[in-house]
Amino acid sequence: MPASSTACLTDTAEGRRLAAVETEGWHRWGPYLSERQWGTVREDYSEGGAAWDYLPHDHARSRAYRWGEDGIAGFSDDRQLWCLSLALWNGRDPILKERMFGLTNDEGNHGEDVKELWWYLDGTPTHSYMRMLYKYPHAPYPYADLVAENARRKGKNLPEYEIADTGVFEGGRYHDVTVDYAKAAPDDILMRVTVVNRGRQAADLHVLPQVVARNTWSWGRESWEAEQPRPLLRLTETGAVAATRGRAPALRFASLQPAEFLFCENETNTRRLFGTPGPAHPKDAINDRIVEGRHEAVNPLAEGTKCAAWTRLTVPAGGTVTLRFRLSPEAGPDARDPAAFDAVMAQRLAEADAFYAALQRDIADPDARLVQRQALAGMLWSKQFYHFDVRRWLAGDPAQPAPPEARRHGRDSDWTHLNNADIVSMPDKWEYPWYAAWDLAFHCVTFALIDPAFAKGQLILLTREWYMHPNGQLPAYEWAFGDVNPPVHAWAALRVYRMDQALTGKPDRAFLERVFHKLMLNFTWWVNRKDAGDRNVFQGGFLGLDNIGIFDRSAKLPTGGTLDQADGTAWMAMYSLNLMRIALELAVEDPVYEDIATKFFEHFLTIAEAMTHVGGNGTGLWDETDEFYYDVLSLPGGRQVPLRVRSLVGLIPLCAVEVLDEDFSERFPAFARRARWLLTHRPDLAAQVSRWEEPGRGNRVLLSLLRRHRMKALLRRMLDETEFLSPHGVRSVSKAHAAAPFRFPWDGQTFAVDYEPAESTTAVFGGNSNWRGPIWLPINFLLVEALTEFGRFYGPEFTIECPAGSGQYLTLPEIADELSARLTRLVLRGPDGRRPVLGDNPLFQDDPHFRDHVPFHEYFHGDTGAGLGAAHQTGWTGLIALLLQPRREVAGGPVPAAPEG
Repeated sequence: MPASSTACLTDTAEGRRLAAVETEGWHRWGPYLSERQWGTVREDYSEGGAAWDYLPHDHARSRAYRWGEDGIAGFSDDRQLWCLSLALWNGRDPILKERMFGLTNDEGNHGEDVKELWWYLDGTPTHSYMRMLYKYPHAPYPYADLVAENARRKGKNLPEYEIADTGVFEGGRYHDVTVDYAKAAPDDILMRVTVVNRGRQAADLHVLPQVVARNTWSWGRESWEAEQPRPLLRLTETGAVAATRGRAPALRFASLQPAEFLFCENETNTRRLFGTPGPAHPKDAINDRIVEGRHEAVNPLAEGTKCAAWTRLTVPAGGTVTLRFRLSPEAGPDARDPAAFDAVMAQRLAEADAFYAALQRDIADPDARLVQRQALAGMLWSKQFYHFDVRRWLAGDPAQPAPPEARRHGRDSDWTHLNNADIVSMPDKWEYPWYAAWDLAFHCVTFALIDPAFAKGQLILLTREWYMHPNGQLPAYEWAFGDVNPPVHAWAALRVYRMDQALTGKPDRAFLERVFHKLMLNFTWWVNRKDAGDRNVFQGGFLGLDNIGIFDRSAKLPTGGTLDQADGTAWMAMYSLNLMRIALELAVEDPVYEDIATKFFEHFLTIAEAMTHVGGNGTGLWDETDEFYYDVLSLPGGRQVPLRVRSLVGLIPLCAVEVLDEDFSERFPAFARRARWLLTHRPDLAAQVSRWEEPGRGNRVLLSLLRRHRMKALLRRMLDETEFLSPHGVRSVSKAHAAAPFRFPWDGQTFAVDYEPAESTTAVFGGNSNWRGPIWLPINFLLVEALTEFGRFYGPEFTIECPAGSGQYLTLPEIADELSARLTRLVLRGPDGRRPVLGDNPLFQDDPHFRDHVPFHEYFHGDTGAGLGAAHQTGWTGLIALLLQPRREVAGGPVPAAPEG
């Protein structure tokens, strides 16, 4: 659709559905099914916590999951009681293709990695329309080859062996399988499967949409989900399948073309896995019927808790076959008319086009519109029903063997309050099929562009009592809820609040107040738990920065002592400013919040002072000689050693910035009086930040860790293409370390950091948590935000050379735009017709059936921009959608915003 449409989001059919989503239930069904439930912590009942080994891919087809389900192109209700997904078989594979395959941490030379090709192509916020594409080879899927060759590539200096490297897609010898979902009504789900044979010869394909009742009955009556009678799928005389489950409304699953329905139970095949008697028709019975030809494997009574509609196709060379399926209320009309089905599909697609035309009306470049729409599709498809009751998981279930006693004192044993059963935005539904606290904050800011209500709900959810620890800590991620993520949630709440206001015209102060009170508890946890010396200098641990320093910052230091972290301390300064700004926003209607704003203002000043004088002894995190921030190693005995690694750690202080508009003293007189008193009577605090009595453009006031000199010094390094600035964004580690690695000798060992533009060859963390120099969207996005905020204060007269040494001087907002442009060039087609994210693979770059399907990787090569890490981590890489969106000024500063409603 053209970007010149004058409609606004709320005027579109999808916008109106979104406004009624709570009352009409449009979110009740969605793409909430994980792509991987096997190999997750919550399915692991082993003594030692070896999740990948306890329930491997080989068990997944035969073993009932305790806490969820998985599948390809999955759709489910918001309690995941009924699940709809797609299975395929090319007639050659050893098993049905029911779920995505990938390597475990120990099998891959760069850690776990999915070995499939699929893309999320479209979606609407209410999931009224969704589309994804999966590529399935004609040849046998190379399971054994992928495992064996990756095992041979032992060194981290060797590339991963990917499915595209096996040759199975050469000559177009594969099927493009596109799955479209449309809702005729909130509970009426249309599923269209379109198969295109890209090869030069006809090829067989078995297509099996599956309906599964999540197993809630095998675990014992203590579970809240336990039910009697059991759910039932049963073939009716009409040729459709009736789905009944307790008191829930019955559903009807129908195929709009001839299909053979197969039935079994969603229960473990204990005979295959453990050599003990089990159900007659277990979870893998449909697999055995199709792949092994065993007619007796499935239930001859045509009933069970798992069923598939089996269609055998021979697709001619270059041919297309379309199949239609419908899951709808049994009480409604038996709508199996293909014409009516197609009309609903066409209508929902047209409505999706209209929605995105309104959103993208100011984006002229068609490629930018395509990329943004796919980025937002990835965000929408990455929602997942996440279920995990840690207390029950540790204790085990009454109807199952008791887990090893040692588990009660192992992983996450101090998080027994955590009991999650909610729709949550995931970083990635295969490699990271669990939420991560700081990832989720970035997700919410992107979601606010199209669904601010969902974004607000996610931030509130993370701070609810069944998520947040009683001590105030936010859960980090499933592998270790007690780890520490950067405290970016107040920043996210404020951004979501402003974007929501820009879209709706109404400030949702109730949301802001609700999340603010919980974040104050979290702030207190940080102060009490992560400031080891009560000096306002923070430790925090790895803080999401993985292998970016010489030590594993989450482990006991080999030197003893503590590590005073420039990033952890800067995050807390930023947190203080964010909470101060939220308190001032709330003080607009309730002056009581001015006192709380003052509290966080004071805390910001003490942190700023501590960064310069750690412990009051004159040693700071700022190195005046290098003009950069470093972590400081505090050794036993009191010696302090700056670790002069130039990395993102030293740039994060830029992000602690807030500008107050010129009328703040009139609007908040109590806050202004106290602030002036502090800055007058505590010159030791006032000297550390930009002075209160030096107003900037429009008499605005700047609160920042950086006086002008330090800010310019950091930006000179950041904008130096021989250091941090790459053609595609800011690197995680300075390229200067390629020629001059940092070395730290200790007790006969030498710890080092050099520049590696992709994954690190030093496995400090193990698995795939090892990268050193790549470009990483979250911090880049925050740097863009910080530059924009600094620009509000300094105005157009303030310029900096960009790139350093180029002779070109830009204002700070122009530098923010330049950095945004470099970041978006990662995924946009360049003048040479290539997308850097796709790397050097000619199949991806040149083939018309690949080149416009954009992967949103976890991070990107620091020199070439090629995609690295998880290939579907649209979560935070979805920030690309915001960078492509024109920004406009709202109260408190510019935000990426949808057209006004």
